[in-house]
Amino acid sequence: MVFDSIAEPGHEQVSYFSDPETGLQAIVAIHDTSLGPSLGGTRILDYESEDAALTDVLRLSEAMTYKAAAADLALGGGKAVIVGDPAEVKTEDALEAYGRAVDCLGGRYITSVDINSGAEEMDIVARETDHVVGGSDGLGNPSEVTAHGVFSGIRSCAEHVYGTDSAGDLDVVVQGLGKVGHLLAEELLEHGASVTISDVNRDAIDEFTATHDVDVVAPDSVYEQPCDVFAPCAIGGVVNDETIDQLECDIIAGSANNVLAERRHADELAARDILYAPDYVINAGGLITVGKEHLGGTYDEAYAEAEAIGDRLGEMVDRAETDDCTVLDAADAYARERIDASETVTPALPSN
Repeated sequence: MVFDSIAEPGHEQVSYFSDPETGLQAIVAIHDTSLGPSLGGTRILDYESEDAALTDVLRLSEAMTYKAAAADLALGGGKAVIVGDPAEVKTEDALEAYGRAVDCLGGRYITSVDINSGAEEMDIVARETDHVVGGSDGLGNPSEVTAHGVFSGIRSCAEHVYGTDSAGDLDVVVQGLGKVGHLLAEELLEHGASVTISDVNRDAIDEFTATHDVDVVAPDSVYEQPCDVFAPCAIGGVVNDETIDQLECDIIAGSANNVLAERRHADELAARDILYAPDYVINAGGLITVGKEHLGGTYDEAYAEAEAIGDRLGEMVDRAETDDCTVLDAADAYARERIDASETVTPALPSN
């Protein structure tokens, strides 16, 4: 099962870790280290099956390779999952055991925060390994950097579609007011955009509207809301066979991961003249932040580098037009060329 699963995406290493004493069950997937050590968060979830956990970690680690390459970072792609109910498996002993597991990989994988793992968990992991970023002594919450990168990408898309990068001319629907979504909505408002918000959490809506002048649209009506830019900042898979016919926008650009339910939806959006900004390109601010922490730098430098996301995205849009392909295809080509051109020698497997 594992060998079959890693053959096509070309993973370098998939490691299973089990510690009966603490109950730890974890999988670390290292997809590609051509550009540098693999970096990716540790997701803690109660998966339906071991196969589901493996599928998730393989998909996410491959995506991290492309995200790092497309962000011009000297990093590769990796990801980890700890399997089990977070309320039960997120003990100090288990996290310390996980830290020892990460450490035995010899620096080929650097872990960080993800779903159900934050700075507090990374602090515990760091007791056993130096190959961790995103702890309380790091550069801090990367959400602001991520939101700024998305904002820069939106402006780049607007310049291509409307001939201006002024946010003040835009009508934007922000789906999801989480850590990144509410910051993106605020930055858009600061630059004069007309913003409509939507969230399944009514408290989040009430809190935002108490201090900001925005329109609100119900979650089940968000896709058919006329706008210039639809910015999905919540769950993935929101562009799918059911919603794609409802879309009333010219641009899709947001912070959510895996916006497209299937890759073929990129072709369908292009056929409808809707410009889709690949999520792994536009939402790379978080990776830029933890990458800066690992490679050396400041939060302000990460924020400044997020501005370049718009420039790279613009190059990809131009390339898509030249090559008559989707922007997703152009982004993949950009990342792949960086990886293929790298002269970095893949480190030997640890000898333990």
